[in-house]
Amino acid sequence: MKQDPSRRGPLRLPPAPPWERQSPTWQAARPSLIADALKRAVNRPSGNWYVIGASRDIPASRPTGRTVAGVELVAWRNASGALVAAPGACPHLGAPLRESALCGGRLVCRWHGLALGEDGLGDWQPFPAHDDGVLAWVRLDRAGGEAPTPAPLLPARPQPGRTLDAVTTQAGRCEPEDVVANRLDPWHGSWFHPYAFTRLTVLEEPDPNNGDRFVVDVAYRLPAGTGIPVRAAFTAPEPRTVVMHILEGEGATSVVETHATPLTPPGHPRPRTAVVEAVLATSERRGFDAARRMAPLLRPLVKRAAARLWRDDLAYAERRRQLRSEGRFPG
Repeated sequence: MKQDPSRRGPLRLPPAPPWERQSPTWQAARPSLIADALKRAVNRPSGNWYVIGASRDIPASRPTGRTVAGVELVAWRNASGALVAAPGACPHLGAPLRESALCGGRLVCRWHGLALGEDGLGDWQPFPAHDDGVLAWVRLDRAGGEAPTPAPLLPARPQPGRTLDAVTTQAGRCEPEDVVANRLDPWHGSWFHPYAFTRLTVLEEPDPNNGDRFVVDVAYRLPAGTGIPVRAAFTAPEPRTVVMHILEGEGATSVVETHATPLTPPGHPRPRTAVVEAVLATSERRGFDAARRMAPLLRPLVKRAAARLWRDDLAYAERRRQLRSEGRFPG
């Protein structure tokens, strides 16, 4: 697609048809196509890596508690600031280490003063952890059950020095595959999220012989009848991640990573999944450096927009999970 100069920034869009008069997409959104793309995604290796949350949500001042795949975790920063993740129960009498003190990069249990560090103690041993600068990860080999890898598989990202990032987390009553399936159905965008998207057209469907991706043209709605048209590609590089890359238009090379982290163990009758979505935005527009300097003010706005979308999409994922559990899902 030849670069249209009008794509270089927000513009006033021609009037869109009323919501009910836009072209239906149900025939294009074939259940078998989505199911096949999902099957290929969930069968890709993950190396047993799971996203814990945003890197900045694990400070150097205190430990942070998380539960991933039914495993209670505590995450903290060692004396040099590196990420450490370990079992969340004290090996002495099971105290919650998320409530421990952090002294010189070591956890000090508030029940009896046992100090624990990245060197471990007996059967209490830290898990492999990775901080990519935006997200914190932990490797849980028993939960994952795959061949482990030294680090998670990360998608291509814009240059860190030219990126404004924001991470949003929400949880729902579903499994990771329900979240991934939602993202592998781009056709619902302008119907289910008319406040955010318009003029959505799917140009390319997944094909394992041609990159196995969706390519869409879509306009992101802005106030006062303006919008930002872009061309974007959606791929699923591993079983719990879907990545959107902006190929053309404003913010080209920007990325939105959607990570689905199970909170309950595999096979749990009432599964819960956290959606951790990382927006990594960049732009060649003059003034973007100033926007980056205002990141603490802009992040809440980006997170609020993502949270609204995921309130809707988690309802979609929860409904899919319910239908699957009842044997009524058409896919």
